Amino acid sequence: MSYNGLSISENNLSSTSIQTNISKISYGSTLDKINNIIIQKLIKVINRKHDKESINFQDFQQFINQQILQILEFYQSSDNLIKWLNNLIKWLTKQVNPQYIYLLGLLYYYNIGIKENSTKALELFLKASKGNYLIAQVYLGKCYNDGYGIECNKNLAFDWYRKSAENDSIIGQFYLGNCYEFGVGTTKDFIKSVHWYKKAAKSGNKSAKLNLANCYRLGKGGVRKDGRKAFEFHKLLAEQGNINAKFQLGYCYDEGIGIDISKVKAFELYKIAAEKGNNEAQYNLTILYQYGEGIDKDEKKAFKLIEKLAENDLDAQLQLGYYYYEGIGTEINKSKAFELSKAAAEKGNTNAQLILGILYQIGEGVAKNEKKAFELIKDLAEKDYSDAQFKLGYYYDEGIGIKKDLKKSFYWHQKAAENGNKTAQYNIGKSYELGIGTDKDLFKAFYYYAKSAENGDIYAKFQLGYCYINVGIGVCKNETRAFEFYKESADQGYIDAQYKVGYIYNYGTQIDIDKEKAFNHFKIAAEGGNVDAQYSLASLYEQGEGTEKNTENAIYWYKKAAENGCQEAEKGLNLLLK
Repeated sequence: MSYNGLSISENNLSSTSIQTNISKISYGSTLDKINNIIIQKLIKVINRKHDKESINFQDFQQFINQQILQILEFYQSSDNLIKWLNNLIKWLTKQVNPQYIYLLGLLYYYNIGIKENSTKALELFLKASKGNYLIAQVYLGKCYNDGYGIECNKNLAFDWYRKSAENDSIIGQFYLGNCYEFGVGTTKDFIKSVHWYKKAAKSGNKSAKLNLANCYRLGKGGVRKDGRKAFEFHKLLAEQGNINAKFQLGYCYDEGIGIDISKVKAFELYKIAAEKGNNEAQYNLTILYQYGEGIDKDEKKAFKLIEKLAENDLDAQLQLGYYYYEGIGTEINKSKAFELSKAAAEKGNTNAQLILGILYQIGEGVAKNEKKAFELIKDLAEKDYSDAQFKLGYYYDEGIGIKKDLKKSFYWHQKAAENGNKTAQYNIGKSYELGIGTDKDLFKAFYYYAKSAENGDIYAKFQLGYCYINVGIGVCKNETRAFEFYKESADQGYIDAQYKVGYIYNYGTQIDIDKEKAFNHFKIAAEGGNVDAQYSLASLYEQGEGTEKNTENAIYWYKKAAENGCQEAEKGLNLLLK
């Protein structure tokens, strides 16, 4: 393994710093004294690295290896280094100081100079933790969290992270924040999560700063949603060389978070992060190549990138299946798509299991098997996966793989709605409005429509407009509020909402009548196939309201509306053709 001559003794272990300290010891000094100097410096460097970022196995294994290799300059040959490591391990096994016990645990954990042994690593971390060595407590928490050397126990993981954090371990504070954010061994508490992230970030932990930036991006934990602040956090960390921050900064440019969208800059940043091994950046890079955003469209390049990434990444494996399914950068191969989805599902990828269920449902790439589809989706739904809960509700609604049951359909849609699925929230609103699978309750209908609309669902926004424009749909009539929701839905591209906005401009009472705006909205909706808009547009052309009078265009749109079943349009058409 190659290494750089890192000579800053504050942050790295170097032969110069070793030599300087050892030269102060007399020729006859004991191995204990020499080991103490080297080991304490090694531990200090390792722990300083831990305080800066979360634990990534490969990165830390490489870092510790690199620091030990600095010793090679002093020992001059790899044979001598191996002898030193062997002697070090023997020496460490006799020590009672928690920091030395912890270091031996690290060597077992990272397979450095000794065969990896999860049980032994756990035992040593536990022993050092009981000696109140804080970083050992973090590693012990990680072992419990990952099921490393012992059965997975999220509650104990949380307890050890908390113990470490409350005693001012910076990396412990980061992991405790992570537990509160994702509900690891405790209930989710975004306010506490942000509290601990802020403490760790204040002490310089880059991973905490990244997660804090995401809290600002999403408006979590009592933090006001602030895309600009999230962008600035990511930018600062990226400028300091943090690869994950470069990816996140690219994502900000990709999605326009706190900055104007720039697919070119997104591509550049993703490329830098991807070349440094960031899987998410590699994944997003393939999407930009696929759609030709920020770079010339190159589906074959996208396919090659995702194929390579799929070797070690389950999400990429699933995406590769999608490429085979759609024939993106390769020939369509639905059997291959099924195989890849199945392989990813068997390795625990929940999205893959969902896709697998759908493939069984529709019978593409595999023989149609609705019962198998139902079983796969039900298994996922029972594990609290909201998309599967929504799908299971749909299966009960339609009788796919199971007997039709509207009450169970309502139950699973409600579970998905409680977990934030906006389409499920809309469906629950409909169920309450119409009394499907549950008792009719217009106030609850309005509540769920509002929840769904808050999450951006265009149909829920349209439905809220409907609730406000009609008396008695869970809220008092309010044309202004109806208009606002119809317009939001229309601006997001819903054609029926375009018609409603046009209608209010055409006949409004609380909104000023504006025939020209009515005409513009009717035209968009009519061209999108809305029959009421086609009739209304024809009428405006006939009367010359909001536009110049044009009998030919009026006939055209009356005819269109009539063909789509509008009887009033037939009457208007007949009058013009007389």
